[in-house]
Amino acid sequence: MKRFMAVFTGSPNAFENYAKRFASEEARKANDRKGIEAWHKWVERHAASIVDGGGPLGRTKRVSKDGIADARNNLAGYTLIQADSQEAAAKLFLDHPHFAIFPGDAVEIMEVMPIPQRP
Repeated sequence: MKRFMAVFTGSPNAFENYAKRFASEEARKANDRKGIEAWHKWVERHAASIVDGGGPLGRTKRVSKDGIADARNNLAGYTLIQADSQEAAAKLFLDHPHFAIFPGDAVEIMEVMPIPQRP
């Protein structure tokens, strides 16, 4: 089995726009509860494929040759999974609650490649 990193993406303003879709705070919270329940069911359904459940990602610091700076990006969370192929891994995320219920944009799936050995 190969390992894959699934990266959950969403625009920085997505949550603000998401909250505006609901008539009240309680309606949004009810939808959040529905989404969290669906997420947990997704985890249970795919438990055999999940290597590391990952989690939500917080604020970003970017480190470069120029030093350390605050940064914004579209990375919202991650999960590590195993599957026979990238296609099989991607199919696990069809209709995932991240974008089916919550305001996320997508889930991007990348194979975790082995670190090359020293020559």
